[in-house]
Amino acid sequence: MMQVRPYWMHIISLFLLNLLASPIALMKPLALKILIDSGFGSHPMPSYIRFFFSADFDFSFYHVVIISACLVILIALVENIYGVISWVMETYTGEKLVLRFRILLFNHIQRLSLLYHDSQGVSDSIYRIQWDTMSVRSFLIDQVSPLLSSMITLISMIFIMYLINWHFALIASCVIPPLYILIRISTKRMKKDWSKVKEDESMAMSVVHEVLNSIRVVKAFGQEENEGRRFLSRADEAIKGHVKVAWSASVFNLLVGTIFAFATAIFIYLGADYVHTGKMTLGELTLVIAYLAQVFGPLQNISKSLNNIQSSIASLDRVNSILDHSKEVIEQPGAVHLSEAKGAFEFKDVSFSYGEGSPILKHISFKINAGDRVGIIGPTGAGKSTLISLLNRFYDPTSGEIFIDGINIRNYKLADYRNQFAFVLQEPILFSTSIKENIQYGNPKATQNEIMDAARSANAYDFILNCKEGFDTSVGERGMQLSGGERQRISLARAFIKKAPVLILD
Repeated sequence: MMQVRPYWMHIISLFLLNLLASPIALMKPLALKILIDSGFGSHPMPSYIRFFFSADFDFSFYHVVIISACLVILIALVENIYGVISWVMETYTGEKLVLRFRILLFNHIQRLSLLYHDSQGVSDSIYRIQWDTMSVRSFLIDQVSPLLSSMITLISMIFIMYLINWHFALIASCVIPPLYILIRISTKRMKKDWSKVKEDESMAMSVVHEVLNSIRVVKAFGQEENEGRRFLSRADEAIKGHVKVAWSASVFNLLVGTIFAFATAIFIYLGADYVHTGKMTLGELTLVIAYLAQVFGPLQNISKSLNNIQSSIASLDRVNSILDHSKEVIEQPGAVHLSEAKGAFEFKDVSFSYGEGSPILKHISFKINAGDRVGIIGPTGAGKSTLISLLNRFYDPTSGEIFIDGINIRNYKLADYRNQFAFVLQEPILFSTSIKENIQYGNPKATQNEIMDAARSANAYDFILNCKEGFDTSVGERGMQLSGGERQRISLARAFIKKAPVLILD
């Protein structure tokens, strides 16, 4: 809730605006009552209308009709102005809340360890950032605020009906207990169903993400149809989940509608008997029936909101599960600043395993002196990349210690320590910006001359000049508009421009 705090005033303002729906709803049936009782009937004009006219004003039939029509227009105008203001405020507050949560989740996910990303996958994180974060708007703006205003409207309507005739208010109140029982039963089931739907949708998105990221492999092996079937299978599970949720909601709405129908039938029977025996006027009955609709409307809104809230709660739980996920690589309290290391490393009895699996590295010990050029060789799966990841502190060892210049690497600030390395991956990764920005990524403060020098050092300068827009040429998504060798040279230039004490070529 800390992230919501800056927008509490907006949310409270929206709640107060929603409260205006109650008096507006109370006013809507009045014009019809005035027309029936004072226009077609012989009842005097209500005092709140006579207040605006002189004492000797003649409230003839046509005057009453005109007043009723003007009252309808006035109430509609107020209702629509209220709607415009409420809509704009809801949109602004809702979008700001979603953006704030997306930034929070995105920043947190970036700082989780590679172990988390390796196990969870990218597509699930994307789904949670893009879609699950929208639940904060649905929950606070679209559901909780209208829910509270509907409750207040309901209480107001029942109170007004009590003033008119307590029998009708009692009948309306009797609808609430069975509704409460239905809501308790349905919401528990709906939350479980919505959680399953979110998981299935995320899995379907993972297929799309994997295929589009590996489209060359898919095409090379002619697997388009198989991947289409795989996506269909995952998406079909999500559809089944949606149908299950819709079925549960429709059965719930059927039962709610049946309860309302029985209550309305009792209302009509009693109301007709009261008018027939002279216990109330036809206008009063019309007003009561109109208020009955205003009672059942909030009740339906409340019941639907409580079920829809389960979808938002399922998404919020998925967001919170990531926010509650602690970082495996943690900066120690009192970590010290590191400006520039000499580059002497020592592994002392280091072991490492991914999760609960078998150890990848077992009791590794070696030294690298400052200025040495070291090559690590070994068969696939021997742990070469894992060793480099431990050196960069992407992971912490399961046991043992790593030292830089004689000091345990855990004693340094994490950002300072990682700043000692320039890194070139086996598969070069570029961002979908210009060549210049990709090189400058290694040092955002680098000047144009430094960028050009780095390109020359990486033997990339000539081919960059031959590009249509030179250093401003866009490399495309993941750099796919360049050849593999060109991407590799830009990656080298990005590493060179950092001028870090340690260069790692994976």
